[in-house]
Amino acid sequence: MASSGLQTKKDDSHNGHFVQPTNPNVAAMQEDVLYHFHLSTSTHDLPAMFGDVKFVCIGGSPTRMEAFIKDMAKELGLDHPGAEYPNICVGTDRYVMFKVGPVLSLSHGIGIPSTSIMLHELIKLLYHARCSDVTVIRIGTSGGIGLEPGSVVITRQAMDPSFKPVFEQMVLGKRVVHRVHLDEQLAQELMQCGAELGEFPTVLGDTMCTSDFYEGQGRLDGALCSYSEKDKQEYLWAAHAAGIRNIEMECSVLAFMCGACGLQVAVVCVTLLNRLEGDQVNSPHEVLAEYQQRPQRLVSYFIKKRLAAAGHP
Repeated sequence: MASSGLQTKKDDSHNGHFVQPTNPNVAAMQEDVLYHFHLSTSTHDLPAMFGDVKFVCIGGSPTRMEAFIKDMAKELGLDHPGAEYPNICVGTDRYVMFKVGPVLSLSHGIGIPSTSIMLHELIKLLYHARCSDVTVIRIGTSGGIGLEPGSVVITRQAMDPSFKPVFEQMVLGKRVVHRVHLDEQLAQELMQCGAELGEFPTVLGDTMCTSDFYEGQGRLDGALCSYSEKDKQEYLWAAHAAGIRNIEMECSVLAFMCGACGLQVAVVCVTLLNRLEGDQVNSPHEVLAEYQQRPQRLVSYFIKKRLAAAGHP
């Protein structure tokens, strides 16, 4: 197994810890064009725009992340009649980005490749803006394993499809395997917030990250299928026995990249179905809409609590 040589930088105090890419070339660039954000160090004053950011919340859906920032504004008392929250990435159609106070809300699309591109540019943006003590949280949806639909899973560890805590990529034609890390203290903090809210089931468990929604997750309803229902059940029960409680498509690259750059990071996903009982998401729209709000409510509660503890109004 190859190693990346990148180590997660630990900082238990999270006090004055500036975001720092591991790539030494970034500091030497005269201009850094964040192409997929339609931002640049030469055309935008990134410290003025983003220097106060302490929380970055990301999710796959542009609509969901816009709704989240509006709710966040209300929760922080920063909303007012006629308030607008413009998309900072309006010059591109790849991602959306919204900001209110110290909270940044971004979409990342579906899957590891889209999320990876967003994270490269996000981490550089936070670095150029001279941000410190930043917490990154993915707010998303997932398929549960042995959980009732609507359960919120706070990820303890990101796992690959063979139940290992690694993220694999090809670099210069070579297979590189990285260890991944999620912040245990942050996960426990989020669990405590879930208990205090008491509005929905909140569990701590490992999350499997796949590169595909269908065969990669053992579904039987895709255009292709090379296994039986029995094979699927055996695989999912083995995942459950290994401590995995849900499946999604982004957590491993998030755990690797943010961990490598010293960012405190967590993953909070609601389950839309129990994969042991079926493959298709067929709950009524209004039910799914309420489920999708659950991670947002938990994370907004967490942010308010963190800010209050830090002495912010």
